[in-house]
Parts: sequence; C-alpha cells; structure tokens
Amino acid sequence: MQWQGVFPAITTPFDEGYAVDHAALRAHARWMIDEGCEGVIPLGSLGEASTLAFDEKVAILTTCVAAVDRPVVASVSASSTAEGIALARAAEKAGCAALMVLPPYVYRGDDREIETYFGAVIGATRLPCMLYNNPIAYGTDVVPGGVARLAARHANLTAIKESSTDVRRVTEIRRLLGDRLAILVGVDDAIVEGMEAGAVGWVAGLVNAFPRESVELHACVRDGKTAEARALYEWFLPLLRLDTVPKFVQLIKFVQAERGRGDARVRPPRLELDDAERSAVRELLAVAR
Repeated sequence: MQWQGVFPAITTPFDEGYAVDHAALRAHARWMIDEGCEGVIPLGSLGEASTLAFDEKVAILTTCVAAVDRPVVASVSASSTAEGIALARAAEKAGCAALMVLPPYVYRGDDREIETYFGAVIGATRLPCMLYNNPIAYGTDVVPGGVARLAARHANLTAIKESSTDVRRVTEIRRLLGDRLAILVGVDDAIVEGMEAGAVGWVAGLVNAFPRESVELHACVRDGKTAEARALYEWFLPLLRLDTVPKFVQLIKFVQAERGRGDARVRPPRLELDDAERSAVRELLAVAR
C-alpha cells in the first residue's frame, strides 16, 4: 500500500428514498480515479457512516472494490470494539486494500482505552491500516507518543491521517518515528502547510467536486512548485474551508450538485442547506469558476 497522493473521502449518494444509490456510487468512485486520485476511502465521516447500517457499509465496500482498479481504503467506525473488529474483517473479505481506523463513536475514552480499541481493530486484520486522529470531531486525541506506542505494537499500522489542524504534530511524529508511518493531512485547508512539514498524502473532502484541482495542488507542493502551489491554494482555500465546519457533508454534497457531479441529498437527521446557505456557497463558486 502506497500512502501517497490524494485519497478522496468519498460521499455516499442516496436515492429519493434515502437508500444507497450504488449506480451513482460506482460512477463517482470511477470519476475520482479517472481524475488522478490514488484510491478512494468510503464510509468516512463525509460518507455519513454514522447513518449507515452494517450491511449497507459492506455493500458500499463491495461496490467500490468492483468499480475501481485502485486501492479501496475502508473507513472503520463503530460504537463498540466488537463492531469495529467485525467491519475490519468484512472489509478484508470484500477485497479492500487497507483500512482507515476511526476512534469509537460516542464514548470518549482515556489514552489506555482508546489505544486498546485501536489495537484491537488493527490487530484483527492483516491489511495495512491508517490511524485517523481527529480530536476536534471525535473528542479523543492520539498524541504523537500514543501514535508511537501503537506503531511499535502493530506492524500493519503504516499511516496516520492527522486532522488535529496542528501542523506541529506532523513534525513531532516524524521526529519520533522517522519514515515508519506515512503521514496524510486530513484537513483540507492545511494541505500545503502539512506537506511542507513532511506529510506525503491528503485525505481530501472538496476533491469530491474538484478532483483534478486537488491532484494538481498536491503535485505542485510535492514537486516544489511553490509559486504554482500558492496561486492554486489561494484560489481553492475558500472552498477548502467548507470541509472544516459542522455542515461539511451538506456543503460538499451541494458543491458536487452545483458542479453537476452528484446530488445534495443527505440522510436524516442531516437536512439539506437552506436558501441562505445555498446562496453563500454559490457566491464562493462564482469566484472559483
């Protein structure tokens, strides 16, 4: 598993009855790959995983694996350790190339509990795993020392999606572990800063609507094209920041719809954007175009 490049945390399309639209899912996953992304990551927060039943999650993974010829990285999110283990094993059976392991839903444990949870899920599979650290969204924070402990215990922990928004985490993880883990930026509006600090990949959100631009931005930073990267980043930033607010799912799906690439439909309890919110996003898009 090569944890480099742009990996979309893909949205989950729903039909009018809020069932998963597998035809739309196949088309969207293929578009991401055709535009230069290195793989796809279904079932993340942006994929509305908390609203999906276990069998729906497995069906989504199966569809994605059949749809693309690049790695499918299954997000593993659960409210219990047993459920997390079961999903990890189901993802491996479905043909996924790797896992992105989230902390447990709802319960915010201490360091010992969270590290034990991660260890149980990572240890349940032979697949390479990426640890997802997002203390802002999930209320648990795996600090660099904890990351180092998990890496020492689990050889198949090979990457981390760092979403604390603190770019110093990238440098500290590298100080502790060198190149033992690939570091991917998980916050859209920190991609340039994160890569300049040593990250090699991007788990992206707005890529769902702007895949080519996302791939180009990553490539410019990777290749040291500073002027080109800064110009593209400045153009992109107002949209990238839509990934960092509570309604990021609704916002990104709406941008997709405005770009003719998907539907703004979200599964309740989320509701679609109201008129004022839609108008504000359209103003951003008018500038971006």
